[in-house]
Amino acid sequence: MENLIENQTITPMPRIGDSAPAFKAVTTQGPIQFPEDYSGKWVILFSHPADFTPVCTSEFMTFAKMHDRFKSLNCELVGLSVDGLYSHIAWLRTIKEKIEFRDMKNMEVKFPLIEDITMDVAKKYGMIQPGESTTKAVRAVFFIDPKGIIRAIIYYPLSLGRNFDELERALIAMQTADKHEIATPADWVPGEDVIVSPAGSCGVAKERMDNEELDCKDWFFCTKKLPLDKI
Repeated sequence: MENLIENQTITPMPRIGDSAPAFKAVTTQGPIQFPEDYSGKWVILFSHPADFTPVCTSEFMTFAKMHDRFKSLNCELVGLSVDGLYSHIAWLRTIKEKIEFRDMKNMEVKFPLIEDITMDVAKKYGMIQPGESTTKAVRAVFFIDPKGIIRAIIYYPLSLGRNFDELERALIAMQTADKHEIATPADWVPGEDVIVSPAGSCGVAKERMDNEELDCKDWFFCTKKLPLDKI
């Protein structure tokens, strides 16, 4: 038993701050080399449990609806499940031709959906969670920045559909933090005040921020306004 365990290849799950594991794959939009093909862009790489399932269908329709919004934020979408390419194509065609959900119909998925019947990519990204399922990927979401670095990871169980407002909010928050060297508070949405990192005292914090108007409650809690037009 000990020798068997020693001989097993264990793939560590990627973490925030790691380089996104590289792979080549066949997709519904042609072959890709990841993350190389997306250099200079943000990417949301996400997995779903299976084609022709209802929760996944509602999610893909929503991703399709929001595709242009993500592109306007310099972010590309890349999906994955452990189904084959022909299953993907048939499912996406069925979504476009037959499925209506909320205010969505005739939804065409134009972003790539990865074929991963070998589970190679899913295993590299820790998308197979044996406690949930050994044959289906959980609903994992990886935010990867323009340098190919993993910046955030969200996991959902098979039964729980994703919150797409939160995915968009998280992306904008990370982009805003990078651009302005700030942090965002709980439940932050674009246009609200942001947090200035502690600098030892309010005076030092104000000096570091080029004397911008700060609202400091104490040395460790300073906020400032950041209007929508600056995000």
